[in-house]
Amino acid sequence: MRSISLTLGTVMVAALVAAPLADAQTAQGVVASAPGVAGAARTVEMTATITKIDAKTRAITLKGPQGGERTVVATDEVRNFGQLKVGDKVDLQVVEALVVELRKGSTAAPSRTEKSGVVRAPEGGKPGGVVGRKVTVVGEVVNVDAATQMLTVRGPNRTVDFRVADPEQFKLVAKGDRIEATYTEAAAIAVRPSAQK
Repeated sequence: MRSISLTLGTVMVAALVAAPLADAQTAQGVVASAPGVAGAARTVEMTATITKIDAKTRAITLKGPQGGERTVVATDEVRNFGQLKVGDKVDLQVVEALVVELRKGSTAAPSRTEKSGVVRAPEGGKPGGVVGRKVTVVGEVVNVDAATQMLTVRGPNRTVDFRVADPEQFKLVAKGDRIEATYTEAAAIAVRPSAQK
């Protein structure tokens, strides 16, 4: 069991997102590509049960579908903490997507930008809400190795090598091109009283 302190204003996101995917009740994914573009997305859904609440420390223990437990600590910005009860069900849905695009002719400098947002539960309702994040990284192709189909891409903080498995996609890339990767994730949480099924 581990304790996680929350800063985004929802009560259970950190613990449930940190839970291994093996604990997920359902997971669905899709992968697609077109010339110069590749993307993948997945949705993971699960339900956990509140097994313990420490009102003094605001610690909440959650039990996942496989029996694993996690403890989270709700910060003061979490609304409606007093509404939580042992036995309540916590439903979580996480959606993640990654899109990688070849930016031929671009001269953009390597960069990284991140945006995030939170929607909290209304006053008086059950704790819950939505947390979202979008990270965009632009990198410059500094080496193309045709023999191994490896690209070397210099980003804003480091340089990475990776293999392009699709030979047709690899043929499109040249030294000096820019590659833009956009990662988005959103986690939605709802709490159901234990009396509901």
